[in-house]
Amino acid sequence: MSERDRDAEVVVVGAGPGGAVLSYLLARSGVDVTLVERERTFEREFRGFGWSPGVVELFDRMGLLSDLLDLDHEIVTEGAATLYGERVELFDVGSLDARHPYVLMMEQPALLELVVSRAAEYDGFTFRPSTTVEGLVTEGGRTVDGGGLSEGERVAGVHARDRAADEDVTLRGCLVVGADGRYSRVRSAAGVDAGLFDPILDLVWFKLPVEDADPAGDTQVRIGRDGILVSFGIGGGEFQIGLPILAGTYPELRSAGIEAFHDRVAAIAPELRPALEEHVTDYGDCSLLEVAPGIAPEWVGDGFLLLGDAAHVASPVGAQGNPLAVADAVAAHATVVGALERSESPLPAGVLARYEGRRRPPVRRIIALQRRAERAMGLFLRYGRHVPPSLALTGAKASGSLLARSRLLRRSVERMALGAADEPVDSARFVD
Repeated sequence: MSERDRDAEVVVVGAGPGGAVLSYLLARSGVDVTLVERERTFEREFRGFGWSPGVVELFDRMGLLSDLLDLDHEIVTEGAATLYGERVELFDVGSLDARHPYVLMMEQPALLELVVSRAAEYDGFTFRPSTTVEGLVTEGGRTVDGGGLSEGERVAGVHARDRAADEDVTLRGCLVVGADGRYSRVRSAAGVDAGLFDPILDLVWFKLPVEDADPAGDTQVRIGRDGILVSFGIGGGEFQIGLPILAGTYPELRSAGIEAFHDRVAAIAPELRPALEEHVTDYGDCSLLEVAPGIAPEWVGDGFLLLGDAAHVASPVGAQGNPLAVADAVAAHATVVGALERSESPLPAGVLARYEGRRRPPVRRIIALQRRAERAMGLFLRYGRHVPPSLALTGAKASGSLLARSRLLRRSVERMALGAADEPVDSARFVD
């Protein structure tokens, strides 16, 4: 593909954390990059709010952290649960060997807007909101909107609908990056399976004003015979609260009416009932996260690369979705910039495989840890009301003691908190 035939060197589909960060890194490295986003603005409901110490470190290395900390946010340095009314320590982030020993809690819209605005400071960056990718375009000019690529076909761009201009567009490049989430259009058009596992849990999210909403003092998890609640501040005077439920049971919950939802939450945290009745008046005030984790069998092909949820879907356990996506973007940046220097177009899968080989092992480890935690939570939701509180407390305290003494278990916690920082930001490629 000649330079005149392409619209950008890289076309990134999806302006979530992975796509926005990769676009920023590429633009800052002098790469012509077009970021395509289906939505008109970032003002919508996102599922991920937590940014681990490892990804905070990555933001620092990218030169973004100081600006991010000017946005509304909360900082968490320790985790604790209220178990049958008694406080139980879970983890101490402040004790980790990290430059930024805290979890950053922040809603995504302002963060994404900041990252995209920083990318726009570079001449090679183009942002196309309100543009829906409908299929891939091959080197031979065929549009693939399902069924996968034929043997030997190489991706050379995307076919999309620009809703603002009311026109169809073809955006060509040396590489198409699918950063378009768990329902990735790029992945499905390329014929790559999502690799989803059998779901165990779903999560019902809702928000309450911070003055009404802290259901457990300084703890993030409340566990009782009637279920589990997770909660944390996200800045802007709001608390995010989640109710884990067994997978597939949300329709039954909805059909019982919003009062039944109030009853279920209040059975775990009675003091929340007045705020629930005032601020959660119907299920439109809630959002469902279907916890269906998985790992796609392949993340790269000739002319395309998948990252974040398009490549692997994490569960909410441990707030790993955002860190994994940002770490993917950092690794992809180093691989892609190096590949572009070879002037091959479309970029071959053999060169892009370096990215997948680096990222697949840590992703598999994290998701395996999450699956174990999901199974434990699923068992509790099914049978917890039959467990005597004294037995549950004894077990939790024993687990906490084991975590404090077990190097293996502590290493697992540290991997979830700090793993993203293992990816070096290739700042030597930056043009400024």
